[in-house]
Amino acid sequence: MDKKDIARLSFEEAIDQLRRIVERIEQGQVSLEESLQQYEMGMALIKHCRGILQQAEKRVETVSMDQQGSNQTPS
Repeated sequence: MDKKDIARLSFEEAIDQLRRIVERIEQGQVSLEESLQQYEMGMALIKHCRGILQQAEKRVETVSMDQQGSNQTPS
């Protein structure tokens, strides 16, 4: 999986990939080199998930601000 593939993943899909990576590494099913590659992949997935969460946070803030603005009455 490369960066373009990661960018296409939903938050849930990326988390699922992270879980799989952790399981493989914890079970000792991979060599040292593959562990390093999986670690790099995991870090890329984490970065992707953080980006998605930041976008979601901005959307929530926007909706909250819009809602607060519509609830205010002119004085």
